[in-house]
Amino acid sequence: MSPEISVLETADAMSHEAARFVLLSTREAVLCTGRCTVALSGGSTPRRLYELLASDEYRGALPWDEIEWFWSDERCVPPDDPRSNFRLAQDAMLERAGVAPAQVHRMYGELTPARAALAYEALVRERIPDHAFDLILLGVGEDGHTASLFPGHPALEEREQLVVAVRGADTIDVPDRITMTLPLINRARSVLVLASGAPKRPIVQAVRENATAAAAQFPIARVRPAGHLTWIVDQAAGG
Repeated sequence: MSPEISVLETADAMSHEAARFVLLSTREAVLCTGRCTVALSGGSTPRRLYELLASDEYRGALPWDEIEWFWSDERCVPPDDPRSNFRLAQDAMLERAGVAPAQVHRMYGELTPARAALAYEALVRERIPDHAFDLILLGVGEDGHTASLFPGHPALEEREQLVVAVRGADTIDVPDRITMTLPLINRARSVLVLASGAPKRPIVQAVRENATAAAAQFPIARVRPAGHLTWIVDQAAGG
């Protein structure tokens, strides 16, 4: 099944559309269950989204007190490191929105990768007994990776563990990572994928044409959640 792909003219328009999507998704979850669990992504693409959610335009409409925040992956660096996915979201959104620390569940990148992965899996199992996040945000790398699931990596074949330690190629920024696995990602009630820029266009096109075939090359095409799958991309990526 091909995902629903919305193409916006600019990266900023894409971010606004994503902000509206997050707003509606979180409010619906809270309305149905009284709480909402969201897993955030790292990388440069979601920064504008996070800034928008904490801005005057959107901040007052989000049910902040009922949302618990998690991460889909993390670089193995301390939380104050500029490369930390936690720090990105903390600086751009969570701190500005006044989110209580008890609602923020970061991955402990300062631990050894194996210990951090075990600790985070235990946390997910405790906080989300059915392992089904209400919303998972994902990005797309130029090689088609998502979270820290890289092409050809054994972690793509994991079927039991929910969170694993991975080591990417030495050429990438911080090769040691912690990541959710596909069994956890694909239990989500909703997954939102953001893609921006011309280098992502071949990936978007491949997924649009035949997601099953694209899965052989691009890990992002293996994301097939039990719930809804939505892509929001800019014109450069989706045109």
